[in-house]
Amino acid sequence: MKTTKDFHKQRVSQGQKVGIINLGCARNLVDSQTILGNMKRQGHRIVDVESCEVAVVNTCAFIDEAKQESLDTIVELLELKKQGKLKKVIVAGCLAQRYHKELAAEFKDIDAIIGAQQLDKNESPDYVSLTPKHYAYVKISESCYNRCSFCIIPKLKGKFVSRTIESVIEEIKKLDEKGVKEINLIGQDITAYGMDLYREFSLARLLKQMVKVTKNIQWIRLLYAFPAHVTDELIDTIAQEDKICKYIDMPLQHISENILLSMNRNITTSGTHELMKKIRLKIPTGSVRTTFIVGLPGETQANFNELREFVFAQRFDKMGTFLYSHEQGTAAYDMSDQVDDKVKRERMHHLMSLQQDISKDSLNSRVGQTLKVLIDEKQEVKEGVYIGRTEYDAPEVDGLVYVEAKRKVNIGDFVDVKIVDALEYDLVGELV
Repeated sequence: MKTTKDFHKQRVSQGQKVGIINLGCARNLVDSQTILGNMKRQGHRIVDVESCEVAVVNTCAFIDEAKQESLDTIVELLELKKQGKLKKVIVAGCLAQRYHKELAAEFKDIDAIIGAQQLDKNESPDYVSLTPKHYAYVKISESCYNRCSFCIIPKLKGKFVSRTIESVIEEIKKLDEKGVKEINLIGQDITAYGMDLYREFSLARLLKQMVKVTKNIQWIRLLYAFPAHVTDELIDTIAQEDKICKYIDMPLQHISENILLSMNRNITTSGTHELMKKIRLKIPTGSVRTTFIVGLPGETQANFNELREFVFAQRFDKMGTFLYSHEQGTAAYDMSDQVDDKVKRERMHHLMSLQQDISKDSLNSRVGQTLKVLIDEKQEVKEGVYIGRTEYDAPEVDGLVYVEAKRKVNIGDFVDVKIVDALEYDLVGELV
């Protein structure tokens, strides 16, 4: 399997027009930006994928649905190549890393398979931004420090790697100088940041240094927190630093003791309850986003009932539910007591129906409040309406705020907005 650099040297002539399709999460988006940055340095022109000569698809292979989307995209691009609308097709990312031999055998017209990007712990990457100018993603670690029984990521990504504090701060300073307003720190488990380099959980230390060196950046958001690695120091830092969003994206995955053990989450039921209690106490205005997996092998109705009661009691602001995906190569793949697909779907539907009511209550509680909103875009349909987000909403995944304004507002501005209505997932407000 070729690396990105090998492909640049051997397979793409200088000056060709390159476009990329990014699939999967924001971590993949950062990798896509790095791929384009490498190609730009090699003399290629970066264009929209609709007008490119060389198409790169950065794939995802986390669950079955993601794999299928990746395969469908590859087929579509190869058809365009067959029609003469593309010169080359490159497949990158997790699917390429996991199934490079199978892809090479099945799709002989693929020009290169370059696998997942590697993180240089000392490097402040030079990339082509795929986000609006006012916010950015900064990847501070790669792979996961934990090995959950249901997850393939450590096998795809290899050993957990953190970037040095110096390299992260260098990148943050550059983004701050460019006028970026929001930083989204990402990694499979950013709460384990520093364990490989400094032999201790170092995210709080990094955050404190980021706060000191930033002027334009007003929001620092954390994506994603592994429950077992959330320290008291980190909670205190989030609570005390104004620039750090009071937003915690923390996939809990389950609450039942035997399921947490089977998942290898390295946290107990009582430990999870204690963690939530600390967060609610120290960050009372905060918003918690989480996800749960239903249908892990061995999950009984009693286990699910416990999970349902936990969700009802905690009243998470935002919550997603995944069906357990039977992934070959994971520890859970060979577990007995596989749960029937119909039962999985029923449990997911039940949990999401419960969450829908909770989410509605959460949004309604914001009505009447005045919130700080970051403007992302101007609505084209209705004059004088802008679309933004609060600190409780991450880009692309969470809700929006529709802002009615009687004066011009610039994209990337922070504005105070009085919330006047709540929709199913979004808020409506008036510019103060």
